[in-house]
Amino acid sequence: MSEAFIQVRNLNKAYIGRGQTVEVLKDVSLDIDRGDIFGIVGSSGAGKSTFLRCLNRLEEPDSGEVRIDGSVITGLSHKELLAFRRKFGMIFQQFNLLDARSVARNVEFSLTVARQAKEQRQQRVNEILDLVGLTDRRDFYPGQLSGGQRQRVGIARALANEPKVLLSDEATSALDPETALSILDLIKAINRKFGLTIIVVTHQLEVIKYLCRHVAVLENGRIVEQGSTREVLTNPQSHTMQVFVEVNASLTGGFLQGGEGI
Repeated sequence: MSEAFIQVRNLNKAYIGRGQTVEVLKDVSLDIDRGDIFGIVGSSGAGKSTFLRCLNRLEEPDSGEVRIDGSVITGLSHKELLAFRRKFGMIFQQFNLLDARSVARNVEFSLTVARQAKEQRQQRVNEILDLVGLTDRRDFYPGQLSGGQRQRVGIARALANEPKVLLSDEATSALDPETALSILDLIKAINRKFGLTIIVVTHQLEVIKYLCRHVAVLENGRIVEQGSTREVLTNPQSHTMQVFVEVNASLTGGFLQGGEGI
């Protein structure tokens, strides 16, 4: 049996402030297969975003190992890490766009940093803007776009360097339901087209249900449950997932009715 594309072993992270130590991640271990859409779900403060940022070492874990496609990320030098990070794309809840740059120049930014030739940069920008449906907005600025359009720019920027892994941190929680659904469908299409491994951090069970094939549940910094989305949602074992499922079942008229995981 082949090894998992992403392997996390015994990951720990704590913050120290005002004389107190807060353990955010506690002995976290999991495997993610190549091409999977994998969800990390939990309540606010469970450690989801910290876990995501430890994968590409935007946060330095205190101990443990992250191995991606055979490379031990936690063992890379600073120079090696900068090069390896180009294999990651990241999309955020608040878009994190450069307001003074047009749509095209936002997407082009990481290619410029990577010192690609101008002709290559322009060709890649055209390809990606077509993919996310923003060709006619290339000369617009972020302030002229809707929330959904801005997130599409964020996705285009994340894809510019042709990453192997796409990290999504609450990418739809600031959007209205219809727009959120269109973004989730775009993420699905990207996964199918490029075979990208996608890790989705969210506190929204509907997103996990619609998008993800596998899921891990974080509770107070520990993974308390993981498996296929169907298994976890139909037979929740942890307190967190039991509460999420119960609350979800009590709501009606939701915009997500099944999907990849169910």
